[in-house]
Amino acid sequence: MLKNELGQPIGYPVKNWKPATYPTGSALTGERCRLERLDPGVHASDLYNAYSLDTENRGWTYLPYGPFHSAKEYRQWIRASCQGDDPLFYAVLDKVSGRAEGVASYLRISASDGVIEVGNINYSLLMQNTAKSTEAMYLMMRHVFDDLKYRRYEWKCDALNSSSRKAALRLGFTFEGIFRQATMYKGRNRDTAWYSIVDAEWPAVKNAHKKWLASDNFMGDQQRQSLPSLMPKNSADEA
Repeated sequence: MLKNELGQPIGYPVKNWKPATYPTGSALTGERCRLERLDPGVHASDLYNAYSLDTENRGWTYLPYGPFHSAKEYRQWIRASCQGDDPLFYAVLDKVSGRAEGVASYLRISASDGVIEVGNINYSLLMQNTAKSTEAMYLMMRHVFDDLKYRRYEWKCDALNSSSRKAALRLGFTFEGIFRQATMYKGRNRDTAWYSIVDAEWPAVKNAHKKWLASDNFMGDQQRQSLPSLMPKNSADEA
């Protein structure tokens, strides 16, 4: 343990640190999907149609906005809420059809500290439980660590959102704890579950994603190896 001249424990030095690069919304392209800066005129209609397949509106329960009752209403919301630099929203497009099927964003961006969060993830039924949904998250985290040089990548969600919590662990995030009564949305309390990946963990997480996304890991739609089975063992994972 490091100590200062007063004998107090202190953190390790971060040598030669330079602030990370602020994301600009540059396109991110994989084998199955492409991420583009969310544009209401280009993507809103496709997204609204894709979200309308969820006739029960289950996908909006844990988001602080929506559901929307028309493509026009959704387009107006994008214009009012999703055109800034933090959060910085992406549309996720299917590589074959070219249609937008979901969104995700970078947010709470601190380039000076090298910390950035992924959130506002809303995959339509066309994306859920597909390899392209995983690839979209991989493309975003690879951009953060390899291109923009961040030290910490965060994932936060309502502690009652079991699907989001399972997804975070599957993707290689480490569970850090629950912030009780962290916020409120839609007139109700939210305890927030926190997860992260840090730069020292990224090479192993990246390698697991690359192996899982490889074409030879699939027979049709069936995976040969699961993504968690390829991840390094993490003692901080939830039971």
